[in-house]
Amino acid sequence: MSDTDREVVARQLGRPPRALVGVAHRCPCGQPDVVETSPRLEDGTPFPTLYYLTCPRASAAASRLESAGRMREWQEELATDQELAAGYRAAHEAYLHERDARDVLPTCATAGGMPDRVKCLHALAGHALAAGPGVNPIGDRAVEGMGEWWAKGPCALPDGGTDGDGA
Repeated sequence: MSDTDREVVARQLGRPPRALVGVAHRCPCGQPDVVETSPRLEDGTPFPTLYYLTCPRASAAASRLESAGRMREWQEELATDQELAAGYRAAHEAYLHERDARDVLPTCATAGGMPDRVKCLHALAGHALAAGPGVNPIGDRAVEGMGEWWAKGPCALPDGGTDGDGA
C-alpha cells in the first residue's frame, strides 16, 4: 500500500488506519473507498472484517440505507427467497475462504452477519465492491442503493483536508 493511499485512508477515517493490507477497491474518483485489513490487528487481536469501507460519503450512503430499514427488509427476504439465501451463503463461503487464506481466526464470524443475518450494510457493501458484482447479492443491493457517492469528486483533498461535505 502506498504512503499516499495510507494518508488518504487516514483522512477518510479521521484516524490512523489499523492492520492495513492494501486497497481493495477504488472509487471512480480514483481514491480508495474499501481497504483490505488483516484478520488480526497488530497486537494479534482477531479482526474479522476483511474489507472495510473507508470513504465517508460511501459510509454515509450505507448508513442512510440502514436508517431507511433496508437491513430489515432484506433480512425478511432472506427467509423466503431460496435463491437469495443461497447466493448470500455462497458469499459467506467466499469471504471465509479469502480471509482464511490470510489467517484462520478462532471463530467463523464474518462481516455483515453472513450467512443468516443482514447486520451491517457497510461491511456488505465493502465486500461487494472488493469482490466485484455478483459475489454478494445483499452487498450488491447495498452498493446499488448507495447511489453515486463519488459524484462530487474526491472526499479527501490533496492538501490533507476534506471537502466539507460530510467527508
